[in-house]
Amino acid sequence: MNAATHVAPIIMAENDSLVRDFPLRPFAIRHMLAGHPLLTLPRIAELAATLPRDLIEYNSGAAAISQDPSSVPAVDLDPVEIVNRIETAGAWMVLKRIDTSPAYRALLTDTLLSVARARGFDSLEAAGFSQIEGFLFVSSPNSTTPFHLDAEDNFFVQIHGEKIFAIFDNSDGTIADEAQIEHATAEHRNLPYNDSFEPRGTHFDLLPGDGCYVPYTWPHWVRTARSYSISMAITWKTDEVRRLNDLRVVNSMLRRVGAPQATPGQSPMWDSLKLAILRTGRGAVEPLRKSETMRRVLRRIALGKNANYYLKA
Repeated sequence: MNAATHVAPIIMAENDSLVRDFPLRPFAIRHMLAGHPLLTLPRIAELAATLPRDLIEYNSGAAAISQDPSSVPAVDLDPVEIVNRIETAGAWMVLKRIDTSPAYRALLTDTLLSVARARGFDSLEAAGFSQIEGFLFVSSPNSTTPFHLDAEDNFFVQIHGEKIFAIFDNSDGTIADEAQIEHATAEHRNLPYNDSFEPRGTHFDLLPGDGCYVPYTWPHWVRTARSYSISMAITWKTDEVRRLNDLRVVNSMLRRVGAPQATPGQSPMWDSLKLAILRTGRGAVEPLRKSETMRRVLRRIALGKNANYYLKA
C-alpha cells in the first residue's frame, strides 16, 4: 500500500486545509467511511469479542467535562454487551489498536494514503505517516468524553450519530503546561477544564460523513447527542512526536522519584541520553509484551501504579 496512484479520496477538506493548515491547526474534514461494513455495531461487537482486554476501555458516559480520573463512574457490563446495548447502556467505550486486525489495518492505511496523495506525496512514509493506529469509539446518547489530550495526531471521523467536538489551542501552554502534558502522555490523559478556556476553542458539530483534524496534544472534549454514536480516530506518530513522547515518559518516571525534568529540547545532550536508555530498555523487554499479563506489569513499572486504570480488578 505504498503507491498512491490507485487510492480514491477517502478524507477531503475545503480551502486547501490538508496543505495549508495541516499539521498546525484543527480543521473540518469530510470522509467516505460512514456505512462501511467494518464500522457497524455487529462487526464492532465481533471485534470487541476478540481484542485483548487491555485494549478495551469503557465507563459510564455520565462524566463531567472536567472529570477527576479517579472517580469516573463505571458500567457493570462486558465489552460485547456494551456494544449490543449501546442505545441504553449509558456507556462510553473505546476499542484501542484496531490496527492489530488486518482488515482494520488495511482500512486505516488506505484512508491515510488518500490523505498523502491529496498532499502531493506518493507514499505513507514520504508523508510522515508512521506508527499508524486506530481507535473505535462507541458511545450511548448524551455521553461525554472528558477534557483531555492525546499524544498523537488524529483524523477523527464520525460514522453514526451526532457529536460535538471541541478542540482548544494550547500552543502557549496556558491551558496545559509541560507537567500536565507529561502526565497526560505517560499516565492519565484527562485535564482540568474551566470556562475561561472557551474563547480558545473551536467547535465542530459532526454528523455521519463529517470529521476533524486534531493536532498533537491539543486538548479537547467530546459529547454525543440524542442517538448512539460510532466514531473512529485514525492516528499516527511522526519521528518528532515519538521523540517527545519518549522523553515525557522518562521525565514522568523521574518526576515520580522526586527529580522533575526540564521541558524536552532545553537540554539536548541530556535528552539524547534519556532516549538512548529508554529505547535500549524497551527493546530488551519488547518480547515480553506479547503477554497481556506482562503488558500490565510493564505499564505499572514504567508509568506508575495507576497506569492500568481502565482494567477492572
